[in-house]
Amino acid sequence: MNDIDFDEQDIEQQQELYEHHRFVVDRGQEPMRLDRYLQMRLEGVSRNKVQAAAKACCVMVNEKAEKPSYKVKPYDLITILLPEPPHDFEVLPEPMDLNIVYEDNDVLVVDKPAGLVVHPGVGNWTGTLVNGLLHYLGTMPFLVHRIDKDTSGLLLVAKTEEAQVFLARQFFDHSIERKYNAMVWGDMDGDDGTVVGNLARSPQDRRVMAVCDDEHGKHAVTHWHVIERFGYVSLIECVLETGRTHQIRAHMRHIGHPLFSDVSYGGDAILKGTTFSKYRQFVENCFAVCPRQALHARVLGFEHPATGQHMHFESPLPDDMQQLVERWRNYSLHRGES
Repeated sequence: MNDIDFDEQDIEQQQELYEHHRFVVDRGQEPMRLDRYLQMRLEGVSRNKVQAAAKACCVMVNEKAEKPSYKVKPYDLITILLPEPPHDFEVLPEPMDLNIVYEDNDVLVVDKPAGLVVHPGVGNWTGTLVNGLLHYLGTMPFLVHRIDKDTSGLLLVAKTEEAQVFLARQFFDHSIERKYNAMVWGDMDGDDGTVVGNLARSPQDRRVMAVCDDEHGKHAVTHWHVIERFGYVSLIECVLETGRTHQIRAHMRHIGHPLFSDVSYGGDAILKGTTFSKYRQFVENCFAVCPRQALHARVLGFEHPATGQHMHFESPLPDDMQQLVERWRNYSLHRGES
C-alpha cells in the first residue's frame, strides 16, 4: 500500500467526533437498567456519560428515546450517540492568545484564526486550539465540531460532558445554525442554489473529498447565496445542512467554482479572467494577501444546553479576506478603464 501524505487539516478532520453504537440485546438477557447495561457493553464509557447521553435523547431503544431507568429486555434494538471518543495520548496545556467571544459555565465560543489546527493529531501534537483551551480552562475542553486548519471563524466548545452531549445531538440533527462566507472563482449562475452530493475520499487523491455516486460516501447538502459579484470571482454565503469534511470546498469545486486560493481543490490557479500580464500580477497579489482558502465561519447559532435559549453569534471577515474583497471590488469597478 502506498503512503498517503495528508496535510494537517486533513489529519484533523479524519478524527471522528462521535461514536455511534447499534446492537440488539441478547435473547437471554435479564431485566437491567439501561444505563447499567450500556456501561457494561461499552468499554471505557462511564455510567455518567451514558446518563448524560440519555438525557439529551441520544439513547434510543426500538427507535424511541428512553431514560436511564428503562429496563432492557431481550431483542431490544439500542442505538447510542456518544461525542468525542477518548484519546490515547496526553494533551499538554499551552499558553495561547484566544479570541473568546462568549463564555459561561457550560459553553465557550471562540473565533479561530486561519492556520490554527483545532485538535492534536499525527503531525500536530502541540500548538493546537485544544492545547490552548486546556491551558485557559484548566480542564480538557469538549469539542462538538471542528473547522479546517486554514478556515477561520466561530467554533463552539462545551465545558462539561453534559453540555457536550446536548450540543452533539443538535449537530447530529443538523439543527445548529452555521453560515460561511467564501470567495469563489467565477460568476455564479443565479443568485441562489443548492448543491446535493455524497462526499467521499477522492480515488485520485485521498487528501481531498469528492462528490461520488449515491451508493457511496456521506450525504451532504450545501445551500449558497451570492452576496457580491466581481466578474471573475464571487463572494457567496454558504449554509450547511450537513457538516462533512471539506464540504463547502468539495461542493464548490464540483459545480465549477473552487474557493479562491484553495490549494487542495484547485483554487490557487488563475481560473477566470484575461491573459494580460497586469491581470496576472493582480491575481498573484491577491493570492499573497490571502494565501489560504477564502472561507470564514461567520455565523453560529445553537440552543443553550442549560437554559434552552437560542444563542446567535457573528464574526466579521478577518483582515485577509476583507482585503481580498476590497481588492476585487476595486478591480471590478475599474476593469473597463484598463
